[in-house]
Amino acid sequence: MRSAGTLENARLAWQHRLLEELARGSDLLCLEVLGTQFTVCWGAAVTWQQRDAMRWAWARCVDGGGPFLPPLPPEPTTDQPFTASVTCQSKKYDDGTFQLQAASLEELAEHLTSRLTVAAILANAGGLTMLHACGVADPATGAVVALVAKSGTGKTTAASLLAEAYGYVTDETVAIRSDGSVVPYPKPLSVKQRPGTPKRQVGPDELGLLPAPAMPFLQSIVLLNRVPGGRPAAPKLQRVPLADAVLALIPDSSSQAEMVEPLQSLCRLIDRVGGVWQVTYTEAADLPAALEPLFRMQPGDTSEWEAPAAEAARFRHIPEGYIRRAAPRDAVAIGGDLLLMLENQVVRLSGIGPAIWEASASPVTPDQLAEEVGNVHGTPEGYRDAVAAATEQLIAKSVLAQGRTQI
Repeated sequence: MRSAGTLENARLAWQHRLLEELARGSDLLCLEVLGTQFTVCWGAAVTWQQRDAMRWAWARCVDGGGPFLPPLPPEPTTDQPFTASVTCQSKKYDDGTFQLQAASLEELAEHLTSRLTVAAILANAGGLTMLHACGVADPATGAVVALVAKSGTGKTTAASLLAEAYGYVTDETVAIRSDGSVVPYPKPLSVKQRPGTPKRQVGPDELGLLPAPAMPFLQSIVLLNRVPGGRPAAPKLQRVPLADAVLALIPDSSSQAEMVEPLQSLCRLIDRVGGVWQVTYTEAADLPAALEPLFRMQPGDTSEWEAPAAEAARFRHIPEGYIRRAAPRDAVAIGGDLLLMLENQVVRLSGIGPAIWEASASPVTPDQLAEEVGNVHGTPEGYRDAVAAATEQLIAKSVLAQGRTQI
């Protein structure tokens, strides 16, 4: 155990090094991203003007706490003279560092934004629902509309337009706590330039975007569906069926599989906001008017899903010639469909699929499986062949497991 004198000496040494770093002009940039603290130390090639520009771009994420020192940036090279070193302090993980090198400041800035975002997402995995979305909030009520879309499909453009009237929450990750409150991430907006060049990191203050309100909460989830080209058409807003919404959101979320009951927790979130919407549009300028009702939308009182009974104790061995279902991480029944989250995928079972799943809770032979499915769906001519074909497909997707000869 370290003595009080040793700890005090270490603290004084740290303070001395900090003063030396600041005296040499390292100008540390201290940030908070989704509750995780970062300190950025710039390399010598980054000028004072460029450091000021980066501080201005990240102004809404600046952390007022004391800095903690990253290691010195890597030595510059002829083709990558711009460098930075970053230290991360997370409540979940031990402190970590990473170093960046780039050919230009814009490339370095883009790398920094990406690495900070990824590190913060990993630090919050399993604790927050994180949608790959831009978010804007009603300044008066704090109601947030999350616009979900893949990279390059219009999130940043939508955020920059909407945040002229609504508070800017993020253009990258809408992070939601279990109570529905939102953790703002007002990062620089990543603006496309000409092809083959890094995205420019533009601060929300430079664009004149309104700040996020003090206590934002999730009000609506919207899937962006931009239809480029052709004659501009009025935006179309429509509700997305629940099963389709879950399947659309899972690929555009970060670390959802690490949540407790990942599918059920997502369904509870969707219930909280009254469902998921999709807006189909051509011109981003039409979005503010189209989305305005969603800042006031009230959720309904009914739920369209239920959780199947918890898995019973699993059989360690499947006898040769028998079939048994895999143990999912989570499952939800929506209407006649069953959504399963396995280790690396979400599978939708429809038609006779849910009956096959239900019948294979314990090892069964193909004949027994066909009989059980027939009891549910009837026994028209050729039904056994249909069950066999569906079973083979589910085995290929690792939804079902088949007993093999033990060697």
